[in-house]
Amino acid sequence: MSFSWPILSTVTFLPLLGALAVLLPLVLLGCGRALHLIEMGDDAACALGVRVERIRLTALAAAVLLVSFGAAAAGPVAFVALTAPQLARRLTGSPGPNLAASLCLGSALLVTADLVAQLAFPGHQLPVGVVTGVLGGGYLVWLLATERKAGRL
Repeated sequence: MSFSWPILSTVTFLPLLGALAVLLPLVLLGCGRALHLIEMGDDAACALGVRVERIRLTALAAAVLLVSFGAAAAGPVAFVALTAPQLARRLTGSPGPNLAASLCLGSALLVTADLVAQLAFPGHQLPVGVVTGVLGGGYLVWLLATERKAGRL
């Protein structure tokens, strides 16, 4: 049994590695703490010395660039951006978004979905977006059902 990792070709890997080397430290170190302060509200964050609009613009630009580099390398992958932060929040017990846990969990979900897509049907390879769509869609339906049952929707 053998399978290939087309995402690891040097043509796609090197530009992706360069983008990650620049953008991840920017997001994690430059915006991480400020985003937690912005959760308290714009006025409170501003009073604590956070430039709210600049941080929002930086985080948004970095997110768009990271997603565009990832989609260019791997193709469109459905539901990972919806499921990873929700799962990370439940696993860590954090009240707000946990960037590092979401990043690690999203990566793990995508690698697992890629392995399932390659190994599910011997001789045929599914697109990884199909696997993430099925798993993410199922998780989203379960999440909506449990939130509705708890009366939060």
